[in-house]
Amino acid sequence: MIDSRVKFRHLQTFVEVARQKSVMKAAELLHVSQPAVTKTIHELEQVLGVDVFERDGRGIKITRYGEVFLRHAGAALTALRQGLDSVSQEQFADAPPIRIGALPTVSSRIMPRAMELFLKEKTWSRVKIVTGENAVLLEQLRVGDLDVVVGRLAGAEKMAGFSFEHLYSEQVVFAVRAGHPLLDDRQSLFAGFGNFTVLMPTRGSIIRPVVENFLIANGVSSLPNQIETVSDSFGRAFLRASDAIWIISNGVVVGDVADGRLALLPVDTGETKGPVGLTMRADAVPSLQQSILMQTIREAAGEVS
Repeated sequence: MIDSRVKFRHLQTFVEVARQKSVMKAAELLHVSQPAVTKTIHELEQVLGVDVFERDGRGIKITRYGEVFLRHAGAALTALRQGLDSVSQEQFADAPPIRIGALPTVSSRIMPRAMELFLKEKTWSRVKIVTGENAVLLEQLRVGDLDVVVGRLAGAEKMAGFSFEHLYSEQVVFAVRAGHPLLDDRQSLFAGFGNFTVLMPTRGSIIRPVVENFLIANGVSSLPNQIETVSDSFGRAFLRASDAIWIISNGVVVGDVADGRLALLPVDTGETKGPVGLTMRADAVPSLQQSILMQTIREAAGEVS
């Protein structure tokens, strides 16, 4: 039967002194005083009825009885730590995931780096990342199906009950495949838009009215051959196989442009720049894990802004 006088601190202190072969070093690692370590060892020896350490010159060494007890004490501590870890992992497995809504502009540019930073924090929290149109994500946020949405600031009429934290600003670009005819066309780029298929943001997207106003301001009142999409995978695949023009937020294609798979038409789109950030319910109180994840999103955004 286990003697109730043997406590966790007795085992922890004994094992650490045995490892370090020094009361002073063990005390430093355990963040206690040397007298406290000595007292704990004496208490353990009184319970066992034998000495577990003996003097060896100016130091100490473990006794034969101490060697026998060390095998069991070390195994006991290992088993206890494994038990605690198992309970923690079970708690995290049962906990609801952190649910992030990410618009295409950040799902490929910000979230991979944010998740890399978050995983280093070892919270062991599950994360669910959902992409889609802004209107859909905001509705999911409003009813509690998402914890935060990362993307462009929505219009004032859609932000009731939400709070927004600005991270950086981003503009719309006109992406095409490398070697596209318009890249070498000296005539007005907008005059030739009608000759190509144009991939437009959907009507429910935040940047749709921004794009429409920009096109009208540059003399493009209609696009006879257009496809509405918010799918970045479709946009990339379609551009590589055609001469289409993809009107999209810069963050979606910045990597493709950097590695030369896509190119940007020389169009000044500075006036389409808008804020990108974190949208939450105004009454929400983030959990510790949610706060850590949002901080990694801030750090990832800071690296690209």
